[in-house]
Amino acid sequence: MGSITASDKPHAVCIPYPAQGHITPMLKLSKLLHYRGFHITFVNTEYNHKRLLKSRGPNSLDGLPDFRFETIPDGLPPSDADATQDIPSLCLSTTTTCLVPFYNLLSKLNDSSSSNVPPVTCIISDGAMTFTLKAAEDFGIPEVLFWTTSACGFLGYTQYRHLVKRGLTPLKDASYLTNGYLNATIDWILGMKNIRLKDLPSFIQTTNSNDIMLNFCMSEVNGVFKASAVILNTFDAFEPDVLGALSAMLPRVYAIGPLQLMENQIPDYGLKSIGSSLWKEEPGCIEWLNSKVPNSVVYVNYGSITIMTTHQLSEFAWGLANSKKDFLWIIRSDIVAGDSAILPLEFVQETKERGVLASWCPQEQVLKHPAIGVFLTHSGWNSTIESVCGGVPVICWPFFAEQQTNCQYSCTEWGIGMEIDNDVKRDEVEKLVRELMDGEKGKEMKKKTMDWKKKAEEATECGGSSQLNLDKLLNEVLLSK
Repeated sequence: MGSITASDKPHAVCIPYPAQGHITPMLKLSKLLHYRGFHITFVNTEYNHKRLLKSRGPNSLDGLPDFRFETIPDGLPPSDADATQDIPSLCLSTTTTCLVPFYNLLSKLNDSSSSNVPPVTCIISDGAMTFTLKAAEDFGIPEVLFWTTSACGFLGYTQYRHLVKRGLTPLKDASYLTNGYLNATIDWILGMKNIRLKDLPSFIQTTNSNDIMLNFCMSEVNGVFKASAVILNTFDAFEPDVLGALSAMLPRVYAIGPLQLMENQIPDYGLKSIGSSLWKEEPGCIEWLNSKVPNSVVYVNYGSITIMTTHQLSEFAWGLANSKKDFLWIIRSDIVAGDSAILPLEFVQETKERGVLASWCPQEQVLKHPAIGVFLTHSGWNSTIESVCGGVPVICWPFFAEQQTNCQYSCTEWGIGMEIDNDVKRDEVEKLVRELMDGEKGKEMKKKTMDWKKKAEEATECGGSSQLNLDKLLNEVLLSK
């Protein structure tokens, strides 16, 4: 991987959607571009910038002279909470308030009299931050949209306007959520087969034509037709049919993942220490795993946004306890709606010899650890692709957005997982944990996941499809004059 040696460096402004699952892959992509010779300006919201400094230390984002962090306000009321903000409120606010401060930031960066940075030559924006397209147009520079979803999840979002046009959403009334309507198979989406309405990103499951998320997703997807290109954190062999369908729809689609493996190709030259975790990680998790034998531990993490009821939390707890397996369980303080995440005292006492509870952890390290045998997950895309990179099968409990799509593909197309019913029961949790840890299905899924891991590594090695796609992105879009 050669570097650019031109004295006037290209300058990429990278702006993620302000949530953990979007910041992490955008930072990885930024590091890749920096290694290829770009000056990087990474733009967080003020709220998340404070959280990063709190979780990682006051000097953690100092970085390098040509890898800088800037902030813009998110338009929401000030808060010192250590939690993901309300997603609909955040979507509404970024759409309506962020363009002007972002525009002002670009102007400041381009003012050579006040800074010693090269002029901005391109914008890499999250696919859910398309207000940035107006700024790119006004400044006359290319913009690439990075959809941090799976390719199948992204394809699902592109179908929203067709679903509305066909009268399939919004739902006629609330009974359609439970009467089997969502089990209907959709057979007209190019690149997708055996997809039910319930498998598409969940914001179509509304009865309100003015639903914020339904309309936000339709609006943001329209941005892809104005962008210079679309980037996805996947690899060609993993989602070939979906990527083919997207390439037929859009002029330039580049699969350049898994980004964690792409990042691993970069030598450590000062950027490794720059992390993206908004919560303080508990390193003791890795030390505990070091004491365990291979494939003996259940890793449980529902991501940064999932909310559950106290009853659901209790059912998961007793399912884990009854499986008699060792487990590492990440429980955010805000995981239970309106309450603290308090586990039954009897559960804590019964499992204290074989379980570790933590508020956050370095997940990539955990999933690469040989002790991990199965991952109980919300099926967010980062978690899904990281489990593939670690060769770890999954038990899926999707919460919202395209997690339903990822779950369906994990359980059918990729053959790496099994699903837990939304109305979680402890007996089912116990049964699935035992099956994936000890049963024949579990052995099959472990083998399948290891096969995908190998293909992911091949895609990200020199000459692999993702490395070649990154080269094309640079030559065809970001560095083309």
